[in-house]
Amino acid sequence: MISPPIYTSFGQAYIAILRHVSKNYQYVNAPRGNASHECIGVSFQLADPRQRTLFVAARPINPVYHFAEALWYLAGRRDLDMIAHYAPHLRKDYPNGSTIDGMAYGAQIFGPRVGSDRSSFAQVLDLLRSEKNSKRAFLPVFRDTDLDDPASPDVPCLIGLHLLAREGRLHMVAYMRANDANKGLIADVFSFTLIQEFTATLLGLELGGYTHHVGSMHIGDKDLPLVQRVLAETDVAVTQPQFTTSTMPTDTTWAHLRTVLEHEELLRTNQLQTTAKEVAGLGLPPYWQKVVLLFEAHRQIVRCAADPIDPALLEALDPWARWQMERRWPSRVPQAGSVAR
Repeated sequence: MISPPIYTSFGQAYIAILRHVSKNYQYVNAPRGNASHECIGVSFQLADPRQRTLFVAARPINPVYHFAEALWYLAGRRDLDMIAHYAPHLRKDYPNGSTIDGMAYGAQIFGPRVGSDRSSFAQVLDLLRSEKNSKRAFLPVFRDTDLDDPASPDVPCLIGLHLLAREGRLHMVAYMRANDANKGLIADVFSFTLIQEFTATLLGLELGGYTHHVGSMHIGDKDLPLVQRVLAETDVAVTQPQFTTSTMPTDTTWAHLRTVLEHEELLRTNQLQTTAKEVAGLGLPPYWQKVVLLFEAHRQIVRCAADPIDPALLEALDPWARWQMERRWPSRVPQAGSVAR
């Protein structure tokens, strides 16, 4: 087969990759002390990049982190404070306690380029608007200086993102030097496909396919027991949960993202408490209102440990997001009696 296999959802691709790497691995090695099973040159395609998340009870997902990371990228940020709030383990990886360099992909894509006040993303948008069927709309992340310090753990896994506008649809191809199939892959596909969808809205295009190429696809040895539980669940499950995935509004703008980010910061720092009714008055499309509500739910989980999560807030979430939160925080988020699918 010349082209990568095509899956209708990321969940299908994830299970296929876990099964392939855990059973058909090519190498067992431990670069920099990180023992793993590895396959070289792994690729897949998603026919519908909106089906970007995972619904496996044995692998609880944090949907709040996934939106936070995607927005952190889109804002072109490098700060540790925002992203480590949702992934506290990052603080031990970045002892300076303030910034991230290599793994801050958004700073390379959406931040101003060296010697310019414009971003690579702005340049690529201009190219896609002016040159039909361009093959040059590439957003580089990996730099020639990223290997200067052999001891640095902060080396980007992403080489770059390639955008291709064809026959009214925007396709994306991601090139990764390496991917942890059980961890980084899940968050990367979520963020990159959300960036793809946002870009399509800015260009007035339909969403095309997503392709993911990886040089080293690996599973950490310490994660192999979890991987076996995931595969066991999917082997015996008659059906996996099916949810209707939200479509980003075609009139989404940078102003909408700024409003979401402003409220994310206020909620993260506990300067604001909010409700579904209050969020409905922000002037945001319902899609983005529900993202703000996820941040409020997370605020309640972190800041109000003794109190139940507001039932009205949980009811206002998308069913898929509530399902994930129920399994990520089972002691704080009660399962709905019946969830519309």
